[in-house]
Amino acid sequence: MYTQLVYTRVVIHIVELSSLAKKQLKKVPLFIVVSFQNWVEDVEERGLEEVRKIPGYHDEPLKGKLKSLRSIRLSRGYRAYYQIVEGTVKFINVERVDKHEY
Repeated sequence: MYTQLVYTRVVIHIVELSSLAKKQLKKVPLFIVVSFQNWVEDVEERGLEEVRKIPGYHDEPLKGKLKSLRSIRLSRGYRAYYQIVEGTVKFINVERVDKHEY
């Protein structure tokens, strides 16, 4: 007797912003807001796993104090930091958007 394993892939299509991220988006240049909105629309339309494959966003896990977060590149100097929240629905919670320190 053979048993068949079935894997279901949960596609994440929901993006929520923290109050800090909303506040920071009001202070960044307009082209950063547009770039961030494009990323959100991509995630809502295609799903997070597909959007991570787009090289322009440089989606990567962080190390050190920010180990639980991932970042995306909105421009050479600006990043958005997010984490995946699991519950009854999986979604992305964008923690903050700020100028990257080199």
